[in-house]
Amino acid sequence: MTATARTGRPKKLPLTVSESQRKELEEIITGRKNRSLVFRARIILKCSEGMSNTAAAAATRTTPFTVGYWRNRFISGGVDALWDEPRPGAPRKIGDEKVEEAVRSVLETKPKGATHWSTRMMAHKLGLTQSTVSRIWRAFGLKPHRSETFQISKDPYFIEKVRDVVGLYMSPPVNALVLCVDEKSQIQALNRTQPILPMRPVQVERHTPEYQRHGTTSLFAALDIAAGNVMGKCFRRHRTAEFRKFLDYIDTQVPQHLEVHLIMDNYCTHKAAPIKN
Repeated sequence: MTATARTGRPKKLPLTVSESQRKELEEIITGRKNRSLVFRARIILKCSEGMSNTAAAAATRTTPFTVGYWRNRFISGGVDALWDEPRPGAPRKIGDEKVEEAVRSVLETKPKGATHWSTRMMAHKLGLTQSTVSRIWRAFGLKPHRSETFQISKDPYFIEKVRDVVGLYMSPPVNALVLCVDEKSQIQALNRTQPILPMRPVQVERHTPEYQRHGTTSLFAALDIAAGNVMGKCFRRHRTAEFRKFLDYIDTQVPQHLEVHLIMDNYCTHKAAPIKN
């Protein structure tokens, strides 16, 4: 009689999860947005409870083959093996020199007869496709079509004032309240001629395009940065007298034992004599 090798399904390898690994798996489930990784972590935790591949598959709504695959991956490589392996992808066709030229051109040159480069113009100049130029610009955060305004202060005490303002915001004095005060003037007081139809499932809020004018109003507001509370009041006009009334309103809303610090811009109403007095 001759001995023959045993055939059939190989024996399932034992799976053990240490306390540190269990903690890491639980953190993946509660904190990750990668659904695939969360799904794999759940499989391993189910298997660590002694479940068979079939039972773990039923609990996680997958197949026994998938459970066995990730079980073996975890046994061989731990938690790190649950991550997707890096994929090579297609080789690069654009060299670093071309990328540098696309970045340098948009930063240091201007197109002829235009104020700024567009992806089409840059692609035509460099012999690239528009999508390639767009990807390069996105990678380096370049947006030549956008611009922002700025103003340099001429106040000789600008640095000292900035330090005072930032200091009040970051570390206000004890028993003090720091408020950021400003106005929004010339707000149109409009009223719709028909009732607004509220939002419903698969239906946005609707209102008639016709409205009635009720003049304009000015909103005075004070923002408590620490608590996020806003004290606001509307007035018909936007003058020193109204601003003084708003300060009186703030005084009535703040407990008497608190010292009030107001941070405002240099609008003429804020510097008028009645306000300083």
